[in-house]
This record gives sequence, C-alpha cells and structure tokens, in this order.
Amino acid sequence: MITPKDFIETLYAGGIEFFAGVPDSLLKNLCAYITDNLPRENNIIAANEGNAVGLAAGYHLATGKVGCVYMQNSGEGNIVNPLLSLMDADVYRMPLLLVIGWRGEPGVHDEPQHVKQGKVTLPLLETMGVPYAVLDENWQNQVTLALKTIQSANAVYALIVRKGLFAEYQSKYAPPPIRYVLSREEAIKIVVNKLRDDDIIVSTTGMISRELFEYREAKKQGHAHDFLTVGSMGHASQIALGIALQKPNRRVIVFDGDGAMLMHMGGMAIIGDYNPKNLVHVVFNNGAHDSVGGQPTVGQKIDVEAIAKAVGYKDVVSADSQESLMFAMNHVNHAVIDGVSLINVNVHKGNRKDLGRPTTTPQQNKEALMKELAK
Repeated sequence: MITPKDFIETLYAGGIEFFAGVPDSLLKNLCAYITDNLPRENNIIAANEGNAVGLAAGYHLATGKVGCVYMQNSGEGNIVNPLLSLMDADVYRMPLLLVIGWRGEPGVHDEPQHVKQGKVTLPLLETMGVPYAVLDENWQNQVTLALKTIQSANAVYALIVRKGLFAEYQSKYAPPPIRYVLSREEAIKIVVNKLRDDDIIVSTTGMISRELFEYREAKKQGHAHDFLTVGSMGHASQIALGIALQKPNRRVIVFDGDGAMLMHMGGMAIIGDYNPKNLVHVVFNNGAHDSVGGQPTVGQKIDVEAIAKAVGYKDVVSADSQESLMFAMNHVNHAVIDGVSLINVNVHKGNRKDLGRPTTTPQQNKEALMKELAK
C-alpha cells in the first residue's frame, strides 16, 4: 500500500508539480492529499479528462515542465484525441504523466459499466503507443523509470492504479456549512412524485441512477420508464434528446448531475438549438463529484440558469427547497412552454451509506424501456 504523501513527494522530487484531472474512487485518497497540499493553480479539477490533457500541455508550454493528469480508466476515451493529435511524438511531442485508476480490472468484481473498460485499459494504451506500468510494491522504481522515460523522450507515460493501492488519507479540508436544505435523494423523490404516468426518465451515472432505482423499488413502480445511464458520464442529456426527438408525444426528463453536465456542456447548446417541447432537463447540483470522493466541481459557482438561457432553453427555473422544487415541477407540468425546460436544483452533498445499486442488468433496463417506448 502506498501513502499518498510518499507518492506525491516522489513525483515532486522528479519534477512533477502540476496536476489536473477528474476524480476517481480508486484515487480519492491521492486526490484529497493533492487538494490539501498543493496550491489551487497547480491542482485543477477539470470538466473532463481531455481538458486536463490540454491544461497539462499549456503548463508545459509555459514552464517547460511535465504535468500529471489523473483519471478513472473510463476517461481514456476522453483523452484519445488530445493524446494522439496534440501530445504524440508525431505531432508536438509533449511530455505527460498519466495516473489511471483501473476500474473493472479482469478478475476483480466491479459494476457492469466498468467491465469492458477494464478489459481494454491496457490494450488501449498499447494501441496509442503509450508505455505504462501497473503499480505494485516496487512502485518507487516504476515511478523512477516512468519519469526517466518521459524526460528523455518527451513522452507520455501511464501509471495504472489497482483497487486498494493507496492508503487511507484523512483530509484536513473542512467542508463549508451545508448551504442547501435538500439532499439529492429528497429532491429526486419530489420530482418523481410530480411526474406524469407516461414520462420517461434518462438518469446520469452514479448516485442519481442508484437513488432513482431505489425509490422506484420502494414505490413498487417498476423501471420500464427509466434509462439508467450507468456509464457514459456527461451523455445522458444527449440520450434524452435522441429519444425526445423521435417520440414527440412522450415527455422525457433528464436527471443530470452538475459534474456530468459540466463534462460535456456543449450538449446543452445542441438541445437549445433543437428545443424540443417534450424535454425537461433537471440538474441536481451539489457542487461535487459525489460518487468518487466528493471532490468539488464549479457547479454551484456558475450561473447554470444563465447558461441554459444563453444556449436557447425556453424556460429556466431554479429550486433549493421542497417548496420551490414543487413549485418548479408544477410550473413545467402546467405552463405552456414553447421549447425545452431546465430546472437547476441546488442540493447538499452526501448520500445514504446503505444506498444500494440497480439489481437489473443494463440489457434488461434497455429492453424494458424500448418495450415501453414502442407503445
């Protein structure tokens, strides 16, 4: 087991002083240590992993130094383009250290959205020509070799992190007082209770889909009206748009998170351009990546409502209490709205410790929804 302190001090000794990325549950102790001990300008929690590579490229251009990008292996998809068309030796030949959490490692039980990604984590790096090491008890020698390779060849090198590799780290960060009274789970229940019988929900990955699934179970409602996007962070709104455009007589509700919304926020501009009357975009905004350690997002620092209006959403409301959320739902249910709606729901961080996971498979979920949509 590696202590985050030892790991970061080793990287510092090798000249790595800049970090950017998207938090991961396997890296949460490392991310917490970085947050506690590095200046804010040298630890940027990016909107997505590709952006993090761009940040590291800018850092290198400005300083001549090497940056580190951290991510879950699901983020490899977001870095393919900047690695191959920006950092690669055939283009700008810029150095970079990747630290990748290996979810879905073959032989290690994990959630279904991680299984395929786990199988291709190493082959994908090989296809891109990125050398790597799977960290083990000889991690210091592995890091030394990685840094030598990076610096001698202006290369990209990846360090792969298995589950349980990093020791626990107790963050010194004191979270701010709870700003909003609603929890995300309470807000989800309010919205579900205000839906029409034939509404379709597309819920984003992480806690939101888990809480939606459990509430449907508690109400014995079944799950045929819900698409639980167990992976594909940031794409739930586009899945919903695809359904809404083809099924104009069914209302489609997006259950989004602020981290997911930010990851591919350009999708909101496409929604605003097509502007379907039967789409309602609900953002449960807690300002955090709650599923992977609670690292902050900028969700509660930006004006989500103004952004939605600027890209063409026709109706935008916000809520931060039971009363205001019920008012917002009554509004979208009964007002005459000539286009897409957005509800930004400000909630506080956290979730139940006994929160379960969906007991249906992704294929069962898909088939039940398609059967419902075919009616």
